[in-house]
Amino acid sequence: MSTYKDSARLRRKKGIRVKVIGSPERPRLTVFRSCKHIYAQVIDDTAAVSLAAASDLVKAEASDKVNKRERARLVGLAIAKACIAKGITKVVFDRNGYIYHGRVSALADGAREGGLDL
Repeated sequence: MSTYKDSARLRRKKGIRVKVIGSPERPRLTVFRSCKHIYAQVIDDTAAVSLAAASDLVKAEASDKVNKRERARLVGLAIAKACIAKGITKVVFDRNGYIYHGRVSALADGAREGGLDL
């Protein structure tokens, strides 16, 4: 069952996805945010394949002591590290319909800190 907030986000997401497309030269860094966790994924849309992924579930026990915004920054650093290891330096940021605020902006800042060009 979808709430009004979810349906509004999905409507915004459709508009964003018309313009934001990941290519082999510049794949798409997409964000999913739940109430407790945050996930990031780098996708090449032309081949329809996920190139790298990171979430705050991997080190959940160590990250319980920090707030959600700091965990989002750490996920940004982790996705940047995974991308740099695969030779990806430039990505296009897909906020997935979420407002660029709080955890979403913290993840983007962490990715920039890790060496990605958004």
